[in-house]
Formats: sequence, structure tokens, C-alpha cells
Amino acid sequence: MKTQFSNKLPMLCLVITVLCSIACKKFLNVVPKDQLTGNNYFKSKEDVESNITSLYSKFFEKINQTQVMGATGEYRSGEVMASTLHFRVNEGRIVEALGRNDLHAAIDGSAWRDRYHLWDITNWTTYYQVIQGTNILISKLEEGIPGLSESDKQQYIGEATFIRCFTYFWMVRIYGDVAYYTNPYQANPLGREDMVSVLNKCIADMKSRMNSMPWTNSDPSKKGSRASRGAAVALIMHMNMWNAGFDPVKKNAYYTETAELGKELVKSNAYSLLPLKNWDQVVKGRSAESLFEFYRSINYGDNVNIDAPIAAPFLRWPFRNPRYDNQVSLFYYTTEYMTKLFPEEVPDKRKEPIENDGWFGDQYGGGVYSGDEKFVMTKFAHNIPASENSAVNPDNTFLIFRYADLLLLRAEALAELGNNDAEAINMVGLVRTRAQAGPYDGGGGSDLKDFIFMERARELIGEGQHYFDLVRTGRIMSSKWARHPLNRDQFNRRAWTWPIDHVATNNNPYMSLNDYWESSGL
Repeated sequence: MKTQFSNKLPMLCLVITVLCSIACKKFLNVVPKDQLTGNNYFKSKEDVESNITSLYSKFFEKINQTQVMGATGEYRSGEVMASTLHFRVNEGRIVEALGRNDLHAAIDGSAWRDRYHLWDITNWTTYYQVIQGTNILISKLEEGIPGLSESDKQQYIGEATFIRCFTYFWMVRIYGDVAYYTNPYQANPLGREDMVSVLNKCIADMKSRMNSMPWTNSDPSKKGSRASRGAAVALIMHMNMWNAGFDPVKKNAYYTETAELGKELVKSNAYSLLPLKNWDQVVKGRSAESLFEFYRSINYGDNVNIDAPIAAPFLRWPFRNPRYDNQVSLFYYTTEYMTKLFPEEVPDKRKEPIENDGWFGDQYGGGVYSGDEKFVMTKFAHNIPASENSAVNPDNTFLIFRYADLLLLRAEALAELGNNDAEAINMVGLVRTRAQAGPYDGGGGSDLKDFIFMERARELIGEGQHYFDLVRTGRIMSSKWARHPLNRDQFNRRAWTWPIDHVATNNNPYMSLNDYWESSGL
């Protein structure tokens, strides 16, 4: 946090410090053009494009460090285990430490520490570098850049605002309260601000800018991978639903806005659900279903950490190479959990093997209920590159927001309001129809709310949403929903957050850390 909050350095030194922290080597004094941030850079539309691309890449650099999305959003309620049949089972037990919410062990366990280095998740510096970059970009756009039309200017401001607000949202779900600022050059140190307040500021900020953005990008190369009005709506909906869980006095207002924004999204006709037979297009990216993602392709020489995608430890040969190292998947969902998620008596195409356009198992076995034996989540087994038996993952995108997610979020908001259960059921029905699953035939109230929660768990399995859904709905405190639930005291002391690296307190007397993790974390 030193580069963001030091009150000792003048503007020039602050910019130089940020840029040096981005460079690969401390002695490197040639700064790439797309990372310059001052008056010497923003001279054209091409410069703006370069800078925005750099901001997305900087964020991706952080989530590409390790299993960030899985460790933060998927495993911490205990449904995932390490396969005893895998020769790296001792390394794989990191997921069981996460499932017990023992983050100290997950970060420092000797069997896996050097491979997964989860301590990187505790350091938020890169996120603040992204925020600093967006603040500077927005300031320069508002000043005026040669060659930009007014509509281009407003669209770029909207996109930069999305990146900033998305980064704050991402941080809130990991750390809870965060330091919030929008000044291009923040000179004075800041403390952490209540997360509900931060997200409400982001909601207002995003709503004021999103109408200048197109519903979706007409350029196929930017579809889903660059922010649009659809991505902005998705972000606001998610921020509202998070706040509804922590600001109960105003929860109906959050639900109402989420339902209305979801209605606008559906009416836009900008997005659609693809048939399961075309699921390979969804996980590849830039599809009609994608609202926002971090698109990466080996065709562009993109370097994806072998352990970064959530899908990686749930795959085995022939979807991962080399064959002799990948006879079984390293991680699996327990049979107990998968039976609860996908009841055997209920038809659902998603629980079938990949040859039948399903998401679990293949001709060699490893079906939805197989547990420790041969489990493989073929939901992410598409787009396998010709790797000549080298260790590479399928060439898929990093999904963040997609259309099915928002349909179900709207359904949840409507169910919580309780004044239009029929429309909530209709939203769920759209997702289940695509899955060739039976319709919901129950009533309203808690039954409908629970069904929607479970449908989100089914549809978004392996996409880094489940743990956050448990937290924001309070279900993380119930053994009905989590294998290792938190008690009320742990929840109130923010046991669902991550520790924050002590570097955040450097030269900042106002900064505090997460007390739960500074104590025993028990």
C-alpha cells in the first residue's frame, strides 16, 4: 500500500514508484508504453486502448498467480477433497485445509506451500495498482485527449469505471472492508471503509456511467473480454446482492434494483443461453452468453499458470497431459454433495458425461457421483490444445459473469421480494430448460429461495461463485448448506475473509488488518 497511501512523496515519485513495481526487474528503467500514466502518454485513442488493455492484464496477472478463484470462491465450505489415488495427494490436501477454513494451514502447509503460494492472495497491492491506473485514466479522459469523440470519451470513462468498481467488488469479497479512493494521485494515507459503503459508492458511480456503453461489444474480439453495459449491469446486480446480505434494513431496495436491472438485461436481447451441445463455445469465451471474462488463448501466446484455472485439478487424461501424471483428477466433489446437488431421480443433462454434452465424466468413467474413484469435471474439458503430451490446460477463458448467472440472480431477488414468484420461477426455468432438467414444481417462500440457491450451485459449479453465495446469504452458518459451517461469532468476526499482508500497514497509521486472522483464526 506504500505506493498508494504514502504522504511523503510528491506526485512524480509516486508515479515512478508504481511503474517500478510493475517492471520485471528493479533496475529496468525502460517503461512499456502502455504502462505510462502521465501527460507524456495520453495523446491519442490508441494510447487509451493500450492503457485499458494493460489494466485488464494487470488484474489478470493477480488472479493468474495461483488458484485464486478456486481458493477464494469455491472450496472454503468443504465440499471438495483431494483424491487419495493421485500421487500428489499430499499437495492436494491444501483444498481440505481451505474447506476447514484453516487459512493459516492453507497458506503455510509444508506439503503445498511452495507450489500454491496462497500468501499471494493476502497481498492486495496489485489490485490497488489497477485502481490507481483507472483513476489516472479517468482523470485524463475528463481533461480531454486528442482525437477522441465525445461518445468515445464517455464510453472509455464507463469502461474504466467498470474496471475500478469491479476491482473494489472483488476485493470486498476477499478482504471485507477496504480503503476506497478515486483521486488520480492519492497523497494522504487512508484507513479501511465499511464494505457496504464502498459498494454503494461503486453502484452510484457505475450507474452514472453505464448508459454511455453499448449493451455488448459489436467487435467479436472484444465480446465479453471488454466491459460493456451488460457487464456493468451484472456488476451492479452482484454488488446489490452482496450488500443485501450485510445491510438488512435496506435489503428490499437492493433486491428491487437487482430485479429491475435483470429485467432490462433480458429485454436488451444482447445475450442468450447456448445449447449444451455448444458448451465448448461458452468455456472458450467471447460467446453470446458471456458478459465479462478474462479471455486468454494460447494462439496469442498467453501465459496461463498451470495451477490457476479452477478446472485444472478436476481434470485427468485425456483432458490433461502428461498421461502418466494424470491418471486421476487431483480434486473431486464428494458423492454426498453431488447427490444433494443433482438428485439421481431428477433428469438433468448437465450430470451426464461429455459425450452426451454433459459436465461430468466421459467414456472412461468418472461420472457425477464417482467421488474419489475417477471423478472428472468435464464441464471444462473442452478446447484441448495439441500439446504433444506436455503439461497444459484446455484453452478456456476465465469466466466471471455469464447470462445464466444473472438470470438466477434476478430470480433470487424476485423470490426474496416475494411479490412475483411466477417470474422468479420463469427465470429459473430458462436455465433448467437449457440443461434439459425438470421444471421447478414447488411453491414460493423458503422452498423457492432454497431451490434457486441450489440451482446457482448446480449451474455455476467450478466457476468461483459458490462460497460467496454462501457468505452473502448467511448459509455459510448452517450445516445444511456447508460441510464446515462457520458459527455466528466467527461470521461476525469476518472469518469468511482472508488475512491481509502486513505490507498494507507500511507508512500508513490508519490501516488496520483483519482481526480474526491476526488472532488465532479459530
